[in-house]
Amino acid sequence: MLKIFGRKKQEEDTFLEIDLDEPVDCLCDFTYNFYWQHKGEKMDPYAKVPGNNYTFRELVDHLKNGGNIKIKGDVGHRMCSSMGVDLQYFGGTGGEVESGKVVVDGDVASRMGISMVRGTIYVKGKVKEPFGNLIEVQSDIKGYKKFKSITDILMNGLNREKLIGAEFMGNRLIIEKGHIRDTVGARLNKDAEIIHNGDVDLSTGILMRQGVVRVKGNAGKNTGALLNGGTVVINGNCDDFSAIEMIKGTLVVKGDAGKFMGAQRKNGVIFAYQGSPIPPTAEKKIEEADKNTLLGLGMNPVNFKKYA
Repeated sequence: MLKIFGRKKQEEDTFLEIDLDEPVDCLCDFTYNFYWQHKGEKMDPYAKVPGNNYTFRELVDHLKNGGNIKIKGDVGHRMCSSMGVDLQYFGGTGGEVESGKVVVDGDVASRMGISMVRGTIYVKGKVKEPFGNLIEVQSDIKGYKKFKSITDILMNGLNREKLIGAEFMGNRLIIEKGHIRDTVGARLNKDAEIIHNGDVDLSTGILMRQGVVRVKGNAGKNTGALLNGGTVVINGNCDDFSAIEMIKGTLVVKGDAGKFMGAQRKNGVIFAYQGSPIPPTAEKKIEEADKNTLLGLGMNPVNFKKYA
């Protein structure tokens, strides 16, 4: 018996159980695999989880209402994607929403918790990398690893939880090298700083509004995608589509920012040693204010070109 569910009767009443014969993708995915892109062709929120009586949407609604879910078996990719986001596409505010806990008695495939901002995940088995906007904290359930959202910790504090592989000082979170993550700092809306030692993968800083994310390594595709304020600094290279659909803010890439840089960019600025921009983004003259911005971030302006 998991002690976490035995404290109060109302917690037991909100506990759903899912049994999986084989891994299922996008469980507890608040985006339903980006439903607005495929309109149901890839995933039907009202379809039942294979072998169970609950639909994919019922799982998400249960978590939004503060309920908890236990999954028995191995889980597929993208579990708990955008967990804790009140998505505007589905009539929400675009902000945070309280979320319950997901407990997995098995392994979890890659991209767990991408763009996650609230809630808690417990995993008994292995988690395949890259995983999402997550940091491990000391678990209160024996035999399980416990994960929280990086954004949640910076926005709402640790609540006496102990970090594993990271250090939190004031408004600065320093993450040790060792794990590959997607969507680091997703939707961060606070004057805070994340320092990620080592490489990252997809969509660093996606939908950030405030704060700074510094990656001391290389980054994957879509770095700074939909960036809506704040600053993302990559000390190495990026893969393609950096700053795609950027709304505002600053992306700094000390190396190569990749192909198709700034595609569909609305505003904001990109500083990079080199890159291949796509209209409407083009190379611009570096002004004195730009030099001061780079100096303030500890960068030498002579090593950068400006794209806007």
